[in-house]
Amino acid sequence: MASLNLFHHTCLPSSSSSRTRCSLLTPNSFINLGTFHRTRNPSLGLVVKSAAADTTVADPPPPDTLSSSDSIASLKLNLLSAVSGLNRGLAANEDDLRKADAAAKELEAAGGLVDLSADIDKLQGRWKLIYSSAFSSRTLGGSRPGPPTGRLLPITLGQVFQRIDILSKDFDNIVEVQLGAPWPFPPLDATATLAHKFELIGSSKIKIIFEKTTVKTAGNLSQLPPFELPRLPDSFRPPSNTGSGEFEVTYLDTDTRVTRGDRGELRVFVIS
Repeated sequence: MASLNLFHHTCLPSSSSSRTRCSLLTPNSFINLGTFHRTRNPSLGLVVKSAAADTTVADPPPPDTLSSSDSIASLKLNLLSAVSGLNRGLAANEDDLRKADAAAKELEAAGGLVDLSADIDKLQGRWKLIYSSAFSSRTLGGSRPGPPTGRLLPITLGQVFQRIDILSKDFDNIVEVQLGAPWPFPPLDATATLAHKFELIGSSKIKIIFEKTTVKTAGNLSQLPPFELPRLPDSFRPPSNTGSGEFEVTYLDTDTRVTRGDRGELRVFVIS
């Protein structure tokens, strides 16, 4: 399982706009971006079609023609464009971090304060992580302790998800990884599920409390049953790893979620 670039842009000119597969941008079209084919329409501006999935996004029309919902859609596109090609933040440099943060702040300001106490149902579902500013530190723990990626350890990060159940208060971080092995052995594919419980603090802040980590192997070892990793005793864990954490939901709609962590991490998710 190779590390995936969620936003690799290869733009090709369309030979005929009348035959293009592009369609008009809608507020729910900001997921599963891939390789794009472009064309132009005088009334819509630049329209791009994903070749990886039936998903369409478009450059926004002039600002003076935007309604409130159109403005939100435009700012969401700006944010997704800012984080595209960054391998969920693993490839981000300082300039990339600043651009992503600025685009997120514009969307947060336009969306207004989030009140989960009145609309917590929007948290429900399986969310795909498309960007984390913490991954720029080149560790799987982000700004918290975690194994490094790259040459120090043969670990390749795959997809990352959050699965939230508002009824059971389950909050699972699901991480796909590939572990390198010495030749001639093949790499090991596995999925780690970090199970938490969550509670709402105030109107927009979430507290998560760690419970356990379960690992399920894939590929040639997929027949093995899942196993639970032992948890270090409290006396052996570093003070920074308390097993709980907090983050604030700063933007939320039916398909996009932006959060700010208790250590300043910016994270962007789309519904999966």
